[in-house]
Amino acid sequence: MKIGFVGLGSVGGKLAGSVLRNGFDLAVHDLDAQAVAAFVAGGARAGGSPADLMQDCDVVITCLPSPAACKAVVEEMLPHVTDGKIWLEMSTTDAAEVQRLGAEVQARGGFAVDCPVSGGCHRAATGNISIFAGCDRATFERVLPVLTTLGRRVLHTGDLGTASTLKVMTNYLATANLLTVCEALVTMKAAGLDLATTYEAIKISSGTSFVHETESQVILNGSRDIGFSMGLVQKDIGLFQQIAEDHDVPLEISPMMVKIFEDGIARYGAGAQSDDIIKRLEEPTGLDITAPGFPPEMIDDEPEEAGYEVVPPR
Repeated sequence: MKIGFVGLGSVGGKLAGSVLRNGFDLAVHDLDAQAVAAFVAGGARAGGSPADLMQDCDVVITCLPSPAACKAVVEEMLPHVTDGKIWLEMSTTDAAEVQRLGAEVQARGGFAVDCPVSGGCHRAATGNISIFAGCDRATFERVLPVLTTLGRRVLHTGDLGTASTLKVMTNYLATANLLTVCEALVTMKAAGLDLATTYEAIKISSGTSFVHETESQVILNGSRDIGFSMGLVQKDIGLFQQIAEDHDVPLEISPMMVKIFEDGIARYGAGAQSDDIIKRLEEPTGLDITAPGFPPEMIDDEPEEAGYEVVPPR
């Protein structure tokens, strides 16, 4: 099976690495020529354009930073979709847009799946990340062998677009976790508590979360290197807020989060690490929220495992 991969950024590059590591015939494309060259040096092929990839490959995976980028790439590929071609969309994107583009792929005899990932760049790198997959059941079974190479836990979420909707929701929850962790750490520091002890207290308590157990470590290290930008957070929580507004859900916390990240971007830039949002509390308090003994980046220390389908209780 020939696989094409478009988008070798902080997440896409790691997912493409799993494809290559597991022995697939991989061709890649990215606007960053150095990223492509690094994959070619590792055994992949330079795929040329997105259109070239769709012509040459059985499966084309996209992992791009915005719905607009996805639209541009897929529309370039569409004239070259033929019977049996598969498009896997692994970006965090707008459900309506992925449904529209997926319908275009299907109209030409291809298969479309929105299959965003969740679990952090460190798990994308090891193939242990979780994957949501939105498509009909027959298509899901067709692509499951590829998805279980890219990730560990694979959840069939329903029709095309459902995975993107759920992914936006999980990123909203992760952002809420991040903001409350930042407030907790700064408040405990102000109250005179040791931050390493604070970290462990949260970790072993009902207050813990995946975000705390991973991102709090790079916050306390001072690197704040999460591999995810404030601009991407703003996009994701904005998509979640739009879903709520479209369905007349009067959210209260979500609009506040959107405003916090708008302010963070105004201060530090859209390219700043998302965990740099804690600076909004460090600066006015004059507190240094760092502690010795924490790693500069998140590392998945679990061995890579074969992926499998997660089946919800019925």
